[in-house]
Formats: sequence, C-alpha cells, structure tokens
Amino acid sequence: MSFTRLIRFIPASDSSKVLLGEPVDPDQDVGLATREGKDVEVKVFSGSSALEPGQLTDKVEKVGRLLSPLTQEEVGTIRCIGLNYKQHAEEVQMSLPTEPTVFLKPSTALADPYPISTPIPKFALKDDCCDYESELAVILSKPCKDVSEADALSYVLGYTAANDVSSRTSQFASSQWCFSKGFDGSCPLGPVLVSPKVVVDPRKLHIRGLKNGRVMQDCGIDDLIFAIPKLIAFVSQGTTLPAGTVIITGTPAGVGVGKKPTQEFLREGDEFAVEILPHIGTLVTKFENQK
Repeated sequence: MSFTRLIRFIPASDSSKVLLGEPVDPDQDVGLATREGKDVEVKVFSGSSALEPGQLTDKVEKVGRLLSPLTQEEVGTIRCIGLNYKQHAEEVQMSLPTEPTVFLKPSTALADPYPISTPIPKFALKDDCCDYESELAVILSKPCKDVSEADALSYVLGYTAANDVSSRTSQFASSQWCFSKGFDGSCPLGPVLVSPKVVVDPRKLHIRGLKNGRVMQDCGIDDLIFAIPKLIAFVSQGTTLPAGTVIITGTPAGVGVGKKPTQEFLREGDEFAVEILPHIGTLVTKFENQK
C-alpha cells in the first residue's frame, strides 16, 4: 500500500482540479487545520482515486478545499452498524445485541468535511430531532464476500471518521432506519484516510464528539461490542462488498437523544467535530436548515 495518510482535495492553485496527496506534516490534524484556516501542504500522488493512488511524486500543493476520501460513485451503498458500544447501549437502556444490527445509507448521503454544510431536512426540523453520532469508518480495498474474521483486516484500505447524522423522531417511528439516516449529507466522511499499516490495531484509537467545541462523546474504540474483524466478516456473509465499501461502526455514549435531563439536538449554525486520535484527526461539519 503506497500511502500512510491520504487526503483527496482541491488545490489552492487550481480550483478545477481534484488531487490525492499525503500531508507533509505527518502529525498535522488536517481537518482542524482546515477549519482554522491554516495551510496544509501535501505531497501529490500520481493517481486519481484512493483505491488506486499511484505513486508519490515530488510535487507539493496546498489544500484549497478538503474532500471526502472517496467519491459517491466509489462508495456505493454505505453499510452502517447500530448499537455497537457498550456504554451507548447503557445510556439508551437497551440490551446488548447478540449479532450486529446493519442498516444502509445511500451514496448520496456522503458529504465532504468543512466548509461544506449538511442540511437538516425539513422533516427533522419540524420535530427538532436531528442528532449526531461520532463513528470510526472502515473502507475496503478490494471486493470481498464470505470472509472470515481471521482474514477480515486484510481487506481494509484504511480508516477515517464519519458522522451518522440522524432524525430521531423518524428513526423511532419505524423499524427500518434508511429513511431517518439516509438523507443528503447525512454521512460526512474524512478528513484523512489512514492506512492499516499505521493503525495496526483500531481498538487503540480514541473517539470524541464535540458540539460547538463542547465534548459530548468521549470513548475508546475498545468499547465496541463487535470488533472491526467481526463487522467486516458479518456484513460480507452472502453479500459481495465492492472495493470502496464504507462501513461505519457505531457510535459511543453521549448522543443528543440520550442526554439527561434534557435532550440536545443539532440546529442551524451548529458545528460538530468527530475527533479520532491518533492519526485520523478531526472531521468538522457545519449544519444549516434545508432551504
């Protein structure tokens, strides 16, 4: 695998181009730097897709706008896991599942990091119930079907951050969650795709969710009920997962619907940050009302 930390971006020098690159500073939080208006210098890859990035060149560009690591066409249908942290199950007073709960988001749910905004849809605005869910995302490097847990990690292209934005009233009114979690922009993804040669054991990562700078979620990935190899193996049973498939792996405790004594949801003007450290950094999303 040719990259360690990969970003897809529009360079400051030419807004008509989309490039792939490796941040020059291996420790820079690219998402946070972008949000703060700081320069992000990137060594450019020769390829045009994270699935085939090509070779690292000597060319250096500055980021004009950060994009999601993959395009909508590349991710296809996004696989999502519900109720997959022990502490989250406790806060919503639900029993631990005996097998993963899987639902789907369409490719149109995919969204770029800041400054692109996610619109809160009118049906969620009406009920004031738009919620955040900080998640670790896994992206697959090659097609897989019926893989074992032992082999599952060999199919991983990399890890990044996601926000499973949800309309809670719609979610709880139905046994199927595709509508309540599948609207346009409901899956911001990024900022950096980190190779499994860097993240050897995803259980050692730590995730936080911050609403307007205030910590709402704070948990180790080792609190997962079903670990990453189990999720990949389970979702692949009987189903071909194409290269580029995104699996978002569940959210920890601290979601808005679980806040006591008062629930806390997203409204126009809010910013939500999903921070996964080390290596991945911060995915920042702005929220606005659907026009």
